[in-house]
Formats: sequence, structure tokens, C-alpha cells
Amino acid sequence: MTNTDIQTPNADEAMALTRGDEELAERAALRRIAGLSTQLTDITEVEYRELQLERVVLVGIWTDGSAADAQASMAELSRLAETAGSVILDAVVQRRRHPDASTYIGSGKVAELAEIVASTGADTVVADGELSPGQLRNLEQRLKVKVVDRTALILDIFAQHARSKEGKAQVELAQLNYLLPRLRGWGEALSRQQGGRVAAGAGMGSRGPGETKLELDRRRIHRRISLLRTELTAMRKIRDTKRSQRRAKAVPAVAITGYTNAGKSSLLNRLTSAGVLVEDALFATLDPTTRRSHTEDGRLFTLTDTVGFVRHLPHQLVESFRSTLEEIGDSDLVLHVIDGSDPAPEDQVTAVREVLTEIDAATVPEILVVNKIDAADEVGLARLRHLLPGAIFVSARTGAGIDELRRVIAARLPDPAVTLEVVVPFTEGALVSRVHAEGTVLHEQHGADGTRLQAKVPPDLAGLLTDYLVTTG
Repeated sequence: MTNTDIQTPNADEAMALTRGDEELAERAALRRIAGLSTQLTDITEVEYRELQLERVVLVGIWTDGSAADAQASMAELSRLAETAGSVILDAVVQRRRHPDASTYIGSGKVAELAEIVASTGADTVVADGELSPGQLRNLEQRLKVKVVDRTALILDIFAQHARSKEGKAQVELAQLNYLLPRLRGWGEALSRQQGGRVAAGAGMGSRGPGETKLELDRRRIHRRISLLRTELTAMRKIRDTKRSQRRAKAVPAVAITGYTNAGKSSLLNRLTSAGVLVEDALFATLDPTTRRSHTEDGRLFTLTDTVGFVRHLPHQLVESFRSTLEEIGDSDLVLHVIDGSDPAPEDQVTAVREVLTEIDAATVPEILVVNKIDAADEVGLARLRHLLPGAIFVSARTGAGIDELRRVIAARLPDPAVTLEVVVPFTEGALVSRVHAEGTVLHEQHGADGTRLQAKVPPDLAGLLTDYLVTTG
């Protein structure tokens, strides 16, 4: 029986399962309640835009594609808003060639939207796109309620779900990069810092009241961004060191990636009994989790669960999470998980591959894994089998197709091991122990001269066994 066949988790796995259950219970206990004010934590003591996602009206622009594509985008925005803790009251989509530069949807449609907001009693409008500072300001002045764009919404969800120190730092950096050009204040008109008589020939137009509150806020944010980048650089070195140690031991790495809520964490749990948090919510996993696993022939490899992607993932997040996403680019194999029950899974594949290209991971060998086949209809699965030839169809919940997936992973994994036959003297028992621990023993026999081994071992261990090779002929 191999390690992958063992059904009963060991003590560490049982502890991990317990932690996952506790984390899920804790998150459920802290879920936002409709009607109560919710605010983004003020982490730099500057005037943040408070996100009060309570009673929400959604608004989007349909610029290209079909009506079904526009509706799918709005449905995803609705799920994002619900994940953040809001109640959706209404949703409107406008057909335009491009967003209005001033108000996103045009002044006439703003008046109609204001009537919808007033009639529904909404206190927040969420736009399905990233709004410029001017668009945000103009919409709020006209609608008299808070306006939040798609980027701010995703950042808010990330802020709720970040648990590790690195994850929190990455989210905060993304938030600050987003908020910096959107700080409220007097603007550039009063930003001149020289006061009184000006030296060095600065002359007229350079005299002003000194530093404004806006500039103080900007300076604080710039200092905080610099500090966060320094901290993340140090954390990145630690991650790189661990990755290099695995490389030195010739341990292949497999990264699980895909669209958010496609079932990546569930698949990791099914393959390794990792016990990581599983929740039916977008971006439930932000912190990567790495676990060891073995192929049927005993080869060791690592599986890493990574953050999920989404259409139009904010650029700030990709940049902030770049060190984490490099786990995908440095892996030997990618398990690209697709939600088989989604109405348009091919759009998920396109969105994920766009992000993989952006992080220079598009060339990593890929296995397409269609998950949630227990929740998908036969017609949709037949269509996917035609669209995605070679994909593996599984259900992480029921275990269907998992054995086939394990076989495919074993076949696609690089095998750096060296096959050799040696006779190791009894005085070198430590070497025999290393062969058992780090390699795969094909045959073992004890003789008068020592232990005769046929084994597959990592290259560094093979170098130590060179003196004991069995010569033929």
C-alpha cells in the first residue's frame, strides 16, 4: 500500500483538519450581518475611504461580447459583493462603446441610477470596473451614496481573508497602491510647500500655506509602502530559501491553480489530507499551502495550493502577490482546476491563462482538471470533453476520478532520480538509511560484503554512492 492509499490521517494531518474546521467556524462567526455598518480597517492612520457594503445596487457597462457575457460578469460581481458581506437589491447594465470619462455610465444614466438607489434604499453602488478618482467623486456627488468599484471590492475581500503575516502585508500594499491616487483633500492647488520669502530663485507662484493634510497623508502612505516592500522582500528570501532546499533535494513541485472557488483547496485535501480551509466563497484561500505527497511508485513531490484568479484581477493584487505567485512559475507542473458546474468554464480558463502569462508562468506544463463533476450536468460535461481534450474529470468532494489524476500526475512529473546498483558496506549504514528515506528501493539483499541495493536516488545521493557501484562484465 502506498502513501496515497492511506485513508486514515496521521496525527499532523488530523491536527491540520482540526485547524481547518476551527478557521472555518471562526470565519463564519465573523461574517458580516446585513444592516450593520462595515468598515475597512484603518491601518496607516490616514483618511481611508470607508467601504460600507450593506444594501447594494450593481452597475455595469456592456462594451463588447454577447449579452450572456455581460450577465455573467454581473453575476460574478454579485457573488463578490455577497462574499464581502452585502445584500444585492438591484443590478443594471448599460450598453456603451466605452465608459464615460466623467461618470462611467453617462450623465443621463446617472439620473436613472439615482432614482433606483432612492427607490430601493441602497446605501452603496458597486461598479463592475475600476473607476478613476474623478469618476468616483462625480458619481458620489450625483448619487449621494458611497460608490465602490470592482477593484476596491476585491481588495476588501482579500483584507477579510488574509491570515498570515505575508498575506496581510501583500493585501495592505495593494490597498495603499489603490488608495494613493484616490485620497480626498484640496488637491494640487494648495500643495506648494515653500512659505514666506523664497530663496534659490523659486519666485512667484511658489508661496503657499505649507504642507496640506493631503500631502501628509500621501507622505505617510509612501513611507508605509516602502516599509511593506522591505518586509515582503525579506519574506520572499525565506520563501526562496525553502524553495531552493526542495530543489537541492530534487523534489518536483506541483502547483494547483485556477479560478476562484473552483475547488483547489478541496482537491489538495483529497490528494494529501492537508486539512486546509474549504469554504463556498470567492477567494477563501489567500495564503499558499504546501504539502508533500507520493506517487504510486514512491516518488516524493510537493503540492501547493495558490490564490484563485478572477476576471480582471486588479493589477495591484498581481504585483503585491507576485512573490507568492512565483510558486506557480517555479513549479514543474501546474494543475489547472476548472469548475465543471460553471455556466461558462472556458471563460475561466481564458482568465487564468491571462494571469499566468502576466506572471511568466504560461510555459509551465499544465494538466487541466475539471472539478465538481458531481454538480455538473451530462450535457455540459460532454461539451467540456470536446472543448478540453486531455482534461481529467474529477470530483474532489466524492473522490471520483482522483485515482486517474494521480496516475497522470505521476506520468507527467519529471523524474530526476538516478537508477543504480550498489553494494554498501555494513559500516555505511547511514547511506543505506538515506537511500530508503530519499530514494526508491527496487531490490535489497544482505550479503557477506554488505547491503546490495537496486534503487532510484537523487543526483546528490548518487554521487555519494559512486564508490560502491556494482560493475558488470
